Amino acid sequence: MRVSVVMPAYNEGPRIAKAVSRALDAATKAGFDSEVVVVDDGSTDGTGDEVEAAAKNDGRIKLVEYRPNRGKGYAIRKGVEAATGEYVVLMDSDGEIVPNELRRYVKGLGSSDICVGCKWHPQSKVETPITRRILSHTFHFLVRLLTNIECSDTQVGLKAFRRDALERIVKLQLVKRYTFDVELLAIASLLKLRIREMPVNIRLRGRFRIRDILRMFLDLMGIVYRLRLIRWYQQNLDSQEPEYKPIIKI
Repeated sequence: MRVSVVMPAYNEGPRIAKAVSRALDAATKAGFDSEVVVVDDGSTDGTGDEVEAAAKNDGRIKLVEYRPNRGKGYAIRKGVEAATGEYVVLMDSDGEIVPNELRRYVKGLGSSDICVGCKWHPQSKVETPITRRILSHTFHFLVRLLTNIECSDTQVGLKAFRRDALERIVKLQLVKRYTFDVELLAIASLLKLRIREMPVNIRLRGRFRIRDILRMFLDLMGIVYRLRLIRWYQQNLDSQEPEYKPIIKI
């Protein structure tokens, strides 16, 4: 099987080479025919140069770059366009995620359309500041209340997809920045795709700025408006939808 790991990156120059190497190592150990597609989302710190240098030594690395910065959602769409795998893994490029579960995520796609990382899975290993943990639970409460998404955690930057499922989702996505993952899972739920929650090994270091929290809230309200009030997503779904499958916890 061919697996494409898509990594959106913005000003990750000091970390990107290591993150790409770890992803490739995990894919190699899993026995996958793999590639890593790094999307330089308008970085100003030489992130693209680091990836380009790595790509000269390893043909499995691809670089997609553009200016100016447009946000994670836009970057992922561009990465998916460049990916060639039948399975696509979306992975953050900041090095906070340890990709040792990559094989398990892709194998999970044998009976699911999407495998999503969950910090609250009983097998997960999570290191995070208490303030970030509180904000995460609060945000998830709002997401669950306002969208009825059944996933326990929408924001982990490790998700694996069957390519056909991801392409159906991406063509309906409008969010370019902060709540891309929420919109993705809301659309997946409307399409009745099979979603499996998986453990994740993650070390969260950064802290949220008040400005970022406010932007996440505004993006969330935009999703709710399209989902609940004008039902834009529902009006644009594919005509044929598969039988509903619940979220599976393993």
